[in-house]
Parts: sequence; C-alpha cells; structure tokens
Amino acid sequence: MSDEAITPEKRLVELGMELPVVAAPIAAYVPALRTGSYVYTSGQLPLRDGDLIRTGKVGAEVSPEEAYDCAQQCLLNGLAAIRAEVGELSTVTRVVKVVGFVASAPGFTAQAQVVNGASELLGKVFGDAGRHARSAVGVAVLPLDAPVEIELVVEVR
Repeated sequence: MSDEAITPEKRLVELGMELPVVAAPIAAYVPALRTGSYVYTSGQLPLRDGDLIRTGKVGAEVSPEEAYDCAQQCLLNGLAAIRAEVGELSTVTRVVKVVGFVASAPGFTAQAQVVNGASELLGKVFGDAGRHARSAVGVAVLPLDAPVEIELVVEVR
C-alpha cells in the first residue's frame, strides 16, 4: 500500500489512537467552523469520555509529561471536530496553525515542549502537510482547571 492510500484516520489506528466523539461545547460556541477552504477549531480541552484526563497547573499538580499527553488528547478532540465539519480527515491539505495554551505554575517555562504533544502527533498523522506555524502560551488558568488547551487552523479541499 502506498503512503497516498494511507488516510490520517488509518495512521491514527496504526499509532494505537482513535478519534473520540466530538466534545460538547461547555459554553456558547461551536467545536469547529469552516469558512472557504479553512477550518478553525475552538479551543479543545483534554477531555476523554466527557471528563478531563488531568486538572491543575503544569509544573505543580501536572508534570510536563502528563501535560504532553493532555496536548495529544486536545489534538485528537480537535481532529474529531474537524472531521465532523468536513467528513473525513483526508480532505485536510495543510495544517496551518496551532495555538497551545498551558496553565502554568509560576516559574514553569517549558510550554513549547508541552505543545509538542500536539505538534509531533500532527506530523505523524499528516506527514509534511502537518508542519505548521505555532504559538505556545503560558496562562494562569484555563476553563475547568484544564492544564492544556489547543486550537487548530487547517486548510481543506
């Protein structure tokens, strides 16, 4: 089988991952919105089966390794929202931008390494099309006391 025949969904399965059901919004917004050839996701929390997989500040209650895993879960939730908007992930031609927010304990400065959880997984799922611009921002607190929140912008055909 050629690489072109391997869909992003199949790559996720090969990695032992699957897309969850789209997380229900916790406020007045939609999980993802398409405009023209772009899909923007709302901020995605590390929810699994409706519950946060971790809470607290990175560098205090949450280790950087746990936060990295949270970033991956946020990404899976974002990809699920994109798939719900466009039908299948093979319509994604380019990951354009990732914005990662990390609820950080005072003195914690490894936000970029935490957000790598999402960025590195995008590379595995989309190959070169998963290379993207990115921001990794330390914040005092996130909704529901989540340690990480991830937003995505992708281009689709």
